[in-house]
Amino acid sequence: MTYWEGLAVVLALAYLLLAMRGSIWCWPAAFGSTLIYTLLFWEVSLLMESLLNGYYLLMAVYGFWVWRFGGDTGEGTRYRRLPFSQHTLIIAATAVTALGMGYVMDTYTQADMAYLDSMTTCFAVVTTVMLAYKVVENWIYWVVIDLASIYLYLNKSLILTSGLFVLYVGLAAASYFMWRRAYEHQPRLSQAVA
Repeated sequence: MTYWEGLAVVLALAYLLLAMRGSIWCWPAAFGSTLIYTLLFWEVSLLMESLLNGYYLLMAVYGFWVWRFGGDTGEGTRYRRLPFSQHTLIIAATAVTALGMGYVMDTYTQADMAYLDSMTTCFAVVTTVMLAYKVVENWIYWVVIDLASIYLYLNKSLILTSGLFVLYVGLAAASYFMWRRAYEHQPRLSQAVA
């Protein structure tokens, strides 16, 4: 455990707690934690995780913009839900992409646990987009991703980060119910625009 890992964990936890509440300030916390994790994961040869955190840096900026200025009225995005058929398509396409990435990483790099690393990375990429657009079901995806990540990080002796992800599982589950409630109680679009 290093000072940097500890700081990244604190910022990552702040990100999640703020995201649960729908606070736009989750995105600056995400930027800080992912900057640290990008370097940390590179150092322990989790190359896809490092690449993923580089992506998170960009998404922190984009998510902040969408939550502040996105949506139909330019006043920020609203909570939304996706149909089951769309989730089935998302899961299938992401899994196929992850298997391809796992093969490339396993064959051509020194990456450890290349297939699991690629699965968590590819699904996290897609789920982060869903988070930016306030798709309620994104939290269900995070529960599964976080469970797989715990195993991945324990194998790399990132104990504090593994502990954070244990907490993430519970918080992601709670977040799903919070966002579902917020979705059900937000004004209908015709009322919101009027």
